Amino acid sequence: MVAGATSSQGAPGPEGAAQVLVASNRGPVSYTLDDDGTLTAKRGGGGLVSGLSAIGPGTDAVWVCAALGEGDREAARRTGGHLDSGETGGQSVRMLDIPADTFEAAYHGIANSVLWFTHHMLYQTPLEPSFDQGFGRQWAQYEAYNAAFADALAQEAGQGATVLVQDYHLTLVPGMLRERRPDLRIGHFSHTPWAPADYFRLLPDEIAAQVLRGMLGADRTAFLTARWAALFTECCERVLGATVEQGTSRPGAGGGGEPLTVTYEGRTTRIGVHPLGADGDFLRERAHRDDVAERMAQLREQVGTGPDGGPRRTIVRVDRTELSKNIVRGLYAYRRLLTDHPEWRERVVHVAFAYPSRQDLAVYRDYTAEVGRVADAINEEFGTADWTPVLLHVKDDFARSLAAYRMADVALVNPIRDGMNLVAKEIPVVSDEGCALVLSREAGAYEELAPDALCVNPFDVRETAAALRTALELDPATRAARSRRLAATATSQPPTRWLLDQLEALRD
Repeated sequence: MVAGATSSQGAPGPEGAAQVLVASNRGPVSYTLDDDGTLTAKRGGGGLVSGLSAIGPGTDAVWVCAALGEGDREAARRTGGHLDSGETGGQSVRMLDIPADTFEAAYHGIANSVLWFTHHMLYQTPLEPSFDQGFGRQWAQYEAYNAAFADALAQEAGQGATVLVQDYHLTLVPGMLRERRPDLRIGHFSHTPWAPADYFRLLPDEIAAQVLRGMLGADRTAFLTARWAALFTECCERVLGATVEQGTSRPGAGGGGEPLTVTYEGRTTRIGVHPLGADGDFLRERAHRDDVAERMAQLREQVGTGPDGGPRRTIVRVDRTELSKNIVRGLYAYRRLLTDHPEWRERVVHVAFAYPSRQDLAVYRDYTAEVGRVADAINEEFGTADWTPVLLHVKDDFARSLAAYRMADVALVNPIRDGMNLVAKEIPVVSDEGCALVLSREAGAYEELAPDALCVNPFDVRETAAALRTALELDPATRAARSRRLAATATSQPPTRWLLDQLEALRD
């Protein structure tokens, strides 16, 4: 048992306690604290919010999350951690006021700077990682952070409840919760890729084993693609010596079983696959509101008209400046297109939305600056008085993103590695005239969308440039037909169905 846990934490929750629980680092609402002490709540979106809403009001469901900033901490203190349902969209939310230093070490020191880098294979291995005493202190805080979630879930859960634990921030929670509450049905879902065993073993041996043991505390652990699931089981075999068995059914819910199981120290964990899809109904409705139309008009004016008097073609990307998104090589590929095929100069604009992410980490600040530098260099080299080759926007604006989606002739999605990448699924759903998709083979979405995409090696700038040219030169009928098929595939597993399928599979 983790230090600080007590035997009372293993007791079932109170009568009427939750029967469905979701645990994630980020919750469905965040707070800002004004100078006068006023708290302002802002509701979030995404698959978990939609999915939990779909469970239904008749189900006693609780979302357990962490306070991310001072506004959240103050809200948690004022409410005892149980937030006002009027501010959460009617959802029951317990927000944990984890000490700021513990959160900082767990979230930035381990989750984002170690586990994220490992699974996205982003280390420059001649120089990093280097695991020393500082890492050991941060790992202890990561354990404490996970223990706080396990304690809260144990307290909130009713007898035999179902618990879905989310992502790399909380890899230790399933095992910790199993110790506290063996009566619970526990699932874990990974939203990131999973590293191959040789790369995963960059982690210190005991840490690598601890992560895997923690996740195998679940009855079922699931992934966005069969590829990531297979890499996880490979790590279990090679790091833990666990037994992996291949099932006979297809992955995911509705297949009559599980494709893989992992048995370790007498316990068997089922392995599932649930590709997360786009919420087509929401996207189509939201993309036709007045604020989107206003931003479309602004973007069309910025894109301008080509030498023939018609609107210029658009290559659209929408990303956060995560190191994994490969924005700089995408810009290099666009520059190569303009260099090798001058006939496209003044006829195409790269609409690139690169919204700053994790700017409290120096490596992300440097990367964001490099994106801006390369975009400026392309504009300086090729731009004319009435043509700006790259329109770079760095201020997050969802309505403007949807406007760009609607205008897209080509969608560029070229991550180095990505668990899924919903942008690849969203743009074909929203694009007015249909778009061609240039897609990295290292995106999780590749497994589903490859037949109708132009697929590339994300490190090969020349290949990506050639794919951009092919995409621009597709005839409109072919492009529209591909886009319709992409949209149908992209919306086949909407967020509500995605979460409900996990619950059903865990209860089987």
